[in-house]
Amino acid sequence: MSDTLASPAGRARHGRRARPEKAASLWGDAWHDLRRRPLFIGSAVLIGVFLVMAALPWLFTSVDPSVAANCRLADARTGMSGAHWFGTDNLGCDVYARTVYGARNSILVGLTTTVVTAVVGGLLGLVAGFKGGAVDTVFSRITEIFFAIPSVLGALLILAVFRTGNIWTVMLALAVLAWPMTFRIMRAAVITAKGQDYVLAARALGASAPRIMFRHILPNALAPVIVVATINLGTFIAAEAGLSFLGVGLRSPDISWGLMIADARERFLEAPAPLLFPALFLSLTVLAFIMLGDAVRDALDPKLR
Repeated sequence: MSDTLASPAGRARHGRRARPEKAASLWGDAWHDLRRRPLFIGSAVLIGVFLVMAALPWLFTSVDPSVAANCRLADARTGMSGAHWFGTDNLGCDVYARTVYGARNSILVGLTTTVVTAVVGGLLGLVAGFKGGAVDTVFSRITEIFFAIPSVLGALLILAVFRTGNIWTVMLALAVLAWPMTFRIMRAAVITAKGQDYVLAARALGASAPRIMFRHILPNALAPVIVVATINLGTFIAAEAGLSFLGVGLRSPDISWGLMIADARERFLEAPAPLLFPALFLSLTVLAFIMLGDAVRDALDPKLR
């Protein structure tokens, strides 16, 4: 009797529905694996803190560094204290408050540039890999032209031409030079996916080209793009800091970690805190996104499990 009730047929006869088993999928398996990885949990928590800091900086400090009254030259380059946790900079502004508010521009550049490069490069790679032929040849030759341009030199040239020094030109300079990498990764993934049996079956059933591309191929080609985009996000944040440090990125009165490092470098030996703390926050953010990307890559690649 107990065996009969334990079986699915027995539960159905006694008014109980058998609980359906969830179908295995790449994303479900990856999420199950990620939840058990300390590397993913630690990096995700750290990234969450920085995202909240960028979106809601007033939760972390009551001092608005953009208000001139909060900067006093008489307090310039003071050490760490209860009033100024990270000390003050050359203009007497609170370094902790500037570090908190600097997260917004730095992370916004990284997030926006990542989304733009993923969308543009991903769509072009999807079309080129699926269509093949002349379309693939033309797009591939265009990307090779961009790959031939040194990244730093190209960004310096674009920003020198615009000479605006705002967040939008920095995003544009980084996105223009970074999308070809996403294009190549998506193109390779699409070429691999379009020869699979499920795509051939969809063709045989008369599915249209857009339906095959977006319903069947795209979900199975997204994994490597997501991994690269996650790692690139940290790279773009570091690139913005480097361009701002060189004087061609963001400019005052904007606040970013790169600008803070550039402003504090000349007085580093006299007052190291204004340089060290934004550099520490920058390093932790970049490291967190790189670790997150590594964890996602390991979870999405069955060979690495």
